Amino acid sequence: MIFAMDILLSEIEVRVLGSLIEKELTTPDYYPLSLNALVNACNQKSNRDPVMSLDETAVNQALRELDKKGLAGPADNMESRVRKYEHRLQEAYNFNRFEIAILCELLLRGPQTPGELRSRAERMHHFDDLGIVNSTLQRLINREPALVTLLPRQSGMKEARYAHLLSGDVDAKDAETGACSPTESRTISEDRIAELEEKVSGLQQELARLKQQFAIFQKQFE
Repeated sequence: MIFAMDILLSEIEVRVLGSLIEKELTTPDYYPLSLNALVNACNQKSNRDPVMSLDETAVNQALRELDKKGLAGPADNMESRVRKYEHRLQEAYNFNRFEIAILCELLLRGPQTPGELRSRAERMHHFDDLGIVNSTLQRLINREPALVTLLPRQSGMKEARYAHLLSGDVDAKDAETGACSPTESRTISEDRIAELEEKVSGLQQELARLKQQFAIFQKQFE
C-alpha cells in the first residue's frame, strides 16, 4: 500500500490522476482510457481549473511517475490492442464513493467551498446535503497523514475553501489566485454543456474502436 507521506504530485500528475478518476465515475463504459483519450480528458475546458494544453509526451511522463507511486498505470485489457490506463487510488487509500468524488473535484479544480464541491461532484456521486460533504471532508482531513486541508477564509467570502494535499502544503496566498468569486459559479447550462462534452468524448472513443474493428474485418476479404 502507498502512503500519502510518500507522495508528492506535480501539477500535471494531479491533472492526469484527476482525469482518470473522473472518467471512471462519469463514463465507465469508456474506461480505462487510451493515451489519446486521456490527453483529451486532461485538456477539457469544462470542469478544469486551470485549463491546460498537454501533449502526449507530458501525459506519458506523468503516467510513468504515477505508476512508480502506485497511483495509476497500464490496465490489464486483453480485448484491445491499444494500451489503456487506469488509476489505482482505491488500492492505495480504500476510499468510499463520497471521498473519491470530493477528492477528484479538488484535483481537477483546486480549492473549493463545500457548496461548490457538492454541486460539481454531483455528476460523479449524489450528496443529499452539505452535511455529507462536510463530514467527508473531515474524514479526509483526519487521515494520517491528512489528504485535505481547510484554508483560511478569504475576505468577502461566506465560506472557507478546502484543498487537497497530494502536492504538499498549500500556500493560502497562492490559492487565492485561483479562487472563484460568487458570480463565477457554474450555471445549470454550463453543467449541461460539460455533461454533453463527456458524452461526445465517449462516442468518439467508441467510433474509433468500431473503425478499428471494421478495418480488421475488411482485411479478411483482401
